Amino acid sequence: MDKDKKFYVAGHLGLVGSALVRKLQFDGVKQIVTRTRQELELTDRNEVDNFFAAERPDYVFLAAAKVGGILANSTFPADFIRDNLVVQTNMIDAAYRNGTTKLLFLGSSCIYPKLAPQPIKEEYLLTSPLEPTNESYAIAKIAGVKMCQAYRQQYGFDVISVMPTNLYGPHDNFDLAGSHVLPALLRKFHEAKKDNRNSVEIWGTGVPKREFLHVDDLAEACVFLMHRSTHTVTEVAPDSVINIGVGEDISIRELAEMIADVVGFRGGLEFDGSKPDGTPRKLLDVSRINRLGWTATISLKDGINRTYRWFQENLGNAS
Repeated sequence: MDKDKKFYVAGHLGLVGSALVRKLQFDGVKQIVTRTRQELELTDRNEVDNFFAAERPDYVFLAAAKVGGILANSTFPADFIRDNLVVQTNMIDAAYRNGTTKLLFLGSSCIYPKLAPQPIKEEYLLTSPLEPTNESYAIAKIAGVKMCQAYRQQYGFDVISVMPTNLYGPHDNFDLAGSHVLPALLRKFHEAKKDNRNSVEIWGTGVPKREFLHVDDLAEACVFLMHRSTHTVTEVAPDSVINIGVGEDISIRELAEMIADVVGFRGGLEFDGSKPDGTPRKLLDVSRINRLGWTATISLKDGINRTYRWFQENLGNAS
């Protein structure tokens, strides 16, 4: 990967995209191409085609996606499947047709079956039913993975699909109506402390276990994979699908207690068992990327501390 080449980060204002831009800047990449949604509508095929024809990026990180937690996925399933399918199709096809050297597609660990054996290996994809609460999003991401594999098989297009575990960090979505569990809990505890509340209500039983990866670790892993040769990657991942995670998980109750400690909330925790828990457990097998030479370095407690500092500096006074 030549740092003098042109890199396009799709979704640069989001959680993953902003981390990728920070990493590329730190590495000294000179040409980083970005576009806001107002400048480039990725659901518009003509706009995407014109952009790629004009810019001809050498390397593409496809981090643009419509994402959200259980509530958002359950409320807007049509939006999640439609928007993600269209964006992926436009981007992957335009990148191939306009000479992109390599494309990295950001998938999600939710593509795996709800009751997959733990830890989840890449080959478990499509072996049993999905988690119903995010099925539309998962099916769109599975289609993206399969499209990447098809373009590699038919056209020889150099693509990698990465499946990150649950992510968190700066620029996350902290809106309680659409955020994932970690940023949602962080905001809940922050506001409860500010309002001197005695307790915080948490969806579900607190029993399910989740794995959490700081987004800066993910960015490191993605750039690391872009640097690896196609031959090196396909030796350990013949299907060009690679999980990215930390290799250990934690219960939602333990996570809530850790976040409460970081925020300094001393009240009680009230778990609402009438709300959905989602998948019982979702721990990724990260042996493929470990064999390539990468492992996560940011501990969960340290990552939550970093994220809370960012939240306080940027959003702490928001209602």
